[in-house]
Amino acid sequence: MQTSATSTRIAAGAMAVVITAWAYGWVVMKQVTPYVGPFDFVALRFALATALLFGVMALRRESFKPPPLGLTLAVGVSQTTAFQGLAQWALASGGAGRVSVLAYTMPIWSVLLAWWLLHERPSARQWLGIGLAVAGLIFVIEPWQGLGSWQSALLAVTSGACWGLGTVLSKRMFELHRPSPLAFTAWQMLLGTLLLVLAAWLIPSPRIVWSGEMIYGLLYSAVLATSLAWTLWTFVVDRLSTTVASLSSLGVPIGAVLLAWALLHERPSTAERIGIVLIMLGLLVIGMASARRAPMPNPPT
Repeated sequence: MQTSATSTRIAAGAMAVVITAWAYGWVVMKQVTPYVGPFDFVALRFALATALLFGVMALRRESFKPPPLGLTLAVGVSQTTAFQGLAQWALASGGAGRVSVLAYTMPIWSVLLAWWLLHERPSARQWLGIGLAVAGLIFVIEPWQGLGSWQSALLAVTSGACWGLGTVLSKRMFELHRPSPLAFTAWQMLLGTLLLVLAAWLIPSPRIVWSGEMIYGLLYSAVLATSLAWTLWTFVVDRLSTTVASLSSLGVPIGAVLLAWALLHERPSTAERIGIVLIMLGLLVIGMASARRAPMPNPPT
């Protein structure tokens, strides 16, 4: 009993580290935007992170045999290429806190896409959560202010939808093939990163400025916010219930908003604050309702 309690406390501490690392990661991703194009940055970040994950697989002596490539590629495109590329692109013109909240609407899209692709009809509570989150989106985007901020908002919301699609596809992968979570993550990240490298090569962008802040941002994002945080997350999910882990991860956008306010001086407007509260309430309702069903895969790193 004491060993179990100790393990739970360690997992809770690891969860706090993961939330902090991912929340601060949004601030770091925003800080590098003056020095590097969005697709150049995510290509560099995930090339390094992928190499580190395969290194972890080697240390753990896991098989390097790839999971079924069709679904793995689909998840890599949606969760690595599209989500990461679009989120970083959104940060080029949008605030870190605002973009993180809009990107973290992925549970909405997971529920809706699971209804379409997996025929899992949303429950009444899930519909309530979706309604609250959509109302929050309207307040955050503030369409009555004109179209000036729509590009960043649209990119952020689309990135969340892409992650939601990847979540549904990941669920299908684990139902059908039950791959090793670490191997599946590494392979989908590798395939998605190859497409990020192609996008970085094809899309014109300013020359990279290798400043100290740029190097710090790259190392933090690749090593701490991706590789280390993902490894800790698998430890957390293994020792805490999926419900506790998933609902705790909602602390990431909240933390990102607070850190962006403190470090980047991004003060949310009254409408944005109302919207953030509504979105968080909606995601909380969706998370609690979804916990009554089969658990969905992990939130983004």
